[in-house]
Amino acid sequence: MQVWVRRVLVLCTIWPLTACAGRQSALDPQGLQSGQILHTLFIFLAVSAVVWTAVVIALCIGMMRRKRSADRPLDLHQAFEERSGRVILALGIATTAVVLGLSFVSYAGQRTVFAKDEKAHILKIIGHQWWWEVRYEADSPHQSFVTANEIRIPTGEPVRLELESADVIHSFWVPSLTGKMDLIPGQKNELQFTAKKAGIYRGQCAEFCGIQHAHMAFAVIAMSPDEFGRWRDHENQSANSPADPLGKQGEALFRARGCALCHNISGTLAGGQLGPDLTHIGSRTTIAAGTLPNNSATLGAWIADPQHIKPGNLMPRMPLQSDEMIAIIHYLEQLK
Repeated sequence: MQVWVRRVLVLCTIWPLTACAGRQSALDPQGLQSGQILHTLFIFLAVSAVVWTAVVIALCIGMMRRKRSADRPLDLHQAFEERSGRVILALGIATTAVVLGLSFVSYAGQRTVFAKDEKAHILKIIGHQWWWEVRYEADSPHQSFVTANEIRIPTGEPVRLELESADVIHSFWVPSLTGKMDLIPGQKNELQFTAKKAGIYRGQCAEFCGIQHAHMAFAVIAMSPDEFGRWRDHENQSANSPADPLGKQGEALFRARGCALCHNISGTLAGGQLGPDLTHIGSRTTIAAGTLPNNSATLGAWIADPQHIKPGNLMPRMPLQSDEMIAIIHYLEQLK
């Protein structure tokens, strides 16, 4: 019985700590901004704990004294009034000092969180119901490209996001890298962050934006600057034309069955702008804004019946035969 009790106590103690790490944890900072946010949080928690402890101790002392003097009349002579006045004045000054001190700490933290670097990589993020459009901006138009639901960035270099919304209010949040920032229709907000080390960090829409709000996630993939440069050069290229018969059939069916009306694939006749860009979809880790891992089975399930997986999204169910589905999946998997 004692062993069982110990196991329960250990489980109850450790279980809350499982949320303190991982690729979507504000308590596991991997960016300059998220580290500053956590540092500010700890200062606020420490000061609040000290104030709370002092108040509880003073309350207990007062209750104990009141219990001992319950039968005596309340002391209201002048000396008592003067002493009480001094205590109240001192506590008022202490409260003001604490509030001003925390305000200064908050201001200092915000200078780091909202600092801007003119040499930062610029990305435009557009929120849709329910996916993320990612535009990599460059001085030369031929070096700019569009992707979706994945953001790749170099480590140790600042990245500035220009946040916009195509429909309703969304909120961009990558807990391990930075704080939240809203995407508001008709308004452009900016957010800058720097990843300290390579890794995959999960982001999420943090503002309720419709029935599929919970399925509006994305991945931030931080890589070395050299690796990021190679990836960006590859993303600037158009999609490779399939060389095998099944791939060619899939490309033709992609256009013939109406997929090209909503999706763009650079270097082909598919130029739709309504849905996510699919130029290099084969190299992405997930589909449907982080809802499913990217593989043949999930890609087929998504194309066959997207409303079953993500009700309310704008992609209709496509009436495809099994051989047509196989050809289209084969074609999309080659887009890397």
